Amino acid sequence: MEFQHELDATGLMCPEPVMMLHSKVRDMAVGEVLKVTATDPSTKRDIAKFCSFLGHALEQQWEDGQCFYFLIRKGEK
Repeated sequence: MEFQHELDATGLMCPEPVMMLHSKVRDMAVGEVLKVTATDPSTKRDIAKFCSFLGHALEQQWEDGQCFYFLIRKGEK
């Protein structure tokens, strides 16, 4: 899946990755996709809840070693 934006939150612990995500999504247009890379295991839970609560689509989520990846499509909110 193609993405227009990227956020590197590696090495950051909760709540920093979600705070950075919230700021980044604000600057995106509806329908654009953001790739997030994180190393904090709590992001698996937190990013899914963030998307659900704010109406964004968590298009893909996967792990590779100690990194967690997310593709998020900005919703209408």
